[in-house]
Amino acid sequence: MTGKTTKLPRLEGTLGDGSSLSLASLKGKWVVVFFYPKDSTPGCTNEAKDFRDLYSEFQARGAEVIGVSRDSVRSHANFAARQELPYPLVSDADETWCNAFDVIHEKVLYGKRYLGVVRSTFLIDSNGKIAAEWRGVKIPGHAQAVLERVPTA
Repeated sequence: MTGKTTKLPRLEGTLGDGSSLSLASLKGKWVVVFFYPKDSTPGCTNEAKDFRDLYSEFQARGAEVIGVSRDSVRSHANFAARQELPYPLVSDADETWCNAFDVIHEKVLYGKRYLGVVRSTFLIDSNGKIAAEWRGVKIPGHAQAVLERVPTA
């Protein structure tokens, strides 16, 4: 999924509190969707905290932030509570969101190959189209770089 004209499929997911969220419900807002491999791991925690720390600035620009991983609803609830995350985390255990955004690829860890989530972020404009994407994200400074791409409200 690439390019400014890419229209997103209808996606809905379950949040840590058991409620559901659909991308369609956010039409009219800019939306940051960041995919990360696993709750409560060092890199993912740092990334989540960076978006947390800038969340009020995203909100001031009329943008919503959504984190997505394959972790369970319960894992997301615990992670969000521990890290005081003000934005929703979508549990994508069935990989619907991951597949729609094409973020699951072969990875290698200690010489072993497996399919995993490639840390990626997508900026969706108010018309529901992808305005920018970052794949293979390096965490330091990333949330700030995404914020800089969101137009001021």
